[in-house]
Amino acid sequence: MHITISNSKLSAQINSKGAELFSLKTNENMHEYIWEGNPKFWAKHSPVLFPIVGTLKNDTYTYNGKNFQLSRHGFARDSEFELIKNDSNSVIYSLKASAESKKVFPFDFELQLSYTLFENKLIIGYIIINCDSVAIPFSIGAHPAFALPTNFENYSLEFEAQETLECFTLENDLVSDKTFEINLTDKKLPLTYSTFQNDALIFKALKSREITILENDLPKLKVAFEDFKNLGIWTKINAPFICIEPWLGYSDTIHSNGNILEKDGIQIVNEKERFECQFSIEIL
Repeated sequence: MHITISNSKLSAQINSKGAELFSLKTNENMHEYIWEGNPKFWAKHSPVLFPIVGTLKNDTYTYNGKNFQLSRHGFARDSEFELIKNDSNSVIYSLKASAESKKVFPFDFELQLSYTLFENKLIIGYIIINCDSVAIPFSIGAHPAFALPTNFENYSLEFEAQETLECFTLENDLVSDKTFEINLTDKKLPLTYSTFQNDALIFKALKSREITILENDLPKLKVAFEDFKNLGIWTKINAPFICIEPWLGYSDTIHSNGNILEKDGIQIVNEKERFECQFSIEIL
């Protein structure tokens, strides 16, 4: 089921499957900012990553001495969410633990995902509610893909701070010990497909809390992610989109022992408590 929310400046559409944003347009000229999901390149738009971000070693983790299997980025993106609130400019979806989810993630939880339009900004909020009698380990992340309708190299990313980016490389989809540095020029990273020839850029830490997409040096869209420690930036070669992905967590490292409680970047929400975070997409 698709829901549309709108205000005087923007309209957004969300699918109940995965509570996935698949359209964000300006009302003035109906310009579309979200990737169309062409399966030739990538059939998603903006999936939610839960209860893991990235890949587990052997797609497996251990908890209390038992092995559980979770595929890349977890199950939320492929799950049907329940609509629990719908106003003209906001919507909230809920995903609760089920017998099926407990086969791969043995916890009682509720994940709420909200979308709220405020002026020229879409605010995406996450609430992880612990309904269990034990602490719940988890990661949460966003994976929005932004359409780049003209030549890819017309675009650049402007970081909030002038900084040297430390990127971690992947080995068999796992985070390795190897890093490389990217030096920004006037806070900008020009977009070229060669930058992504070895997959995503993965940052465990950044000074910047905002990234702006520029087209021919003109600002088009800003992603602000104050609540998220980690970040991924990704595209596929020759694909007309760029993903700016706020994360709390990332793939297992090559040294992972499989214990989810000891996983790098793991978050914990204690018994009967909740964890909240949000990021925003601002049209400029």
